[in-house]
Amino acid sequence: MKNQHPLQEIWDKYPDAICNEKKSLEPPPIERLIAEMFSIGDFYYYILNISDSTLKSHHENILKMHGLKKYPTHLKEVTDLIHPYDVEFVLEAERMTIEKMQEIGWEHQTQLKSSYCFRMKTRNGNYEMFHHQSLHILKNKDGRLLQAVNIHTNVQHLIKENPYTVLVSGIGNRKDFHQMHYNTQLTNKLQVVLTKRELEILNFIAKGYSASKISKILNLSFYTVRTHRKNILEKTSSKNTSELMKFCFERGLI
Repeated sequence: MKNQHPLQEIWDKYPDAICNEKKSLEPPPIERLIAEMFSIGDFYYYILNISDSTLKSHHENILKMHGLKKYPTHLKEVTDLIHPYDVEFVLEAERMTIEKMQEIGWEHQTQLKSSYCFRMKTRNGNYEMFHHQSLHILKNKDGRLLQAVNIHTNVQHLIKENPYTVLVSGIGNRKDFHQMHYNTQLTNKLQVVLTKRELEILNFIAKGYSASKISKILNLSFYTVRTHRKNILEKTSSKNTSELMKFCFERGLI
């Protein structure tokens, strides 16, 4: 088929991911979703209509970042920009996120975010590393998934090699954090000893939240959050937040 994209094969194997009878919690407003999506560098987003894989509501950066003359109308136009060697990983990452969400429960589907990295062709003709984030934002009353928002951020300035990790994390009131490894041989290399609380705080640091705001959200004292931040920097051998973000991208922690 002309518009057949590789992800469709995965979606067809997991029909419950597209249509399930579990009543989902309402996702946060789209403006809040964009604000909560971690971005350090040029980024764009678009809304994906699940039923026919068409795209709408593109951020204008998609044109200049990929050197496109017009907005893509179908997901295949975006997946065609992925480096051919990374397609296999993207398919496996999609499968891993679907199975993890199934394990957590479809009723939480709209409050779970998936993220991983892959290379995409840019306007200069080179392939550069992008951080992909996706969240299901709309289901109908029968449980059929209608829309998702995808956000792509160019992180070539932070990492040159793909950590091949897949992350499913919670947004809003959800505190899920599930890191999965595509290549098990990399597991030990990517292992970082952070406590569950430190990973939780790291997630908020990545969103640019101040220590005072994090303390209010988690109902912790300001000094406790500051101590956790200090410990996180020490454990990751980071001198500042910029170095911490680079460390996290290299290990697929965000």
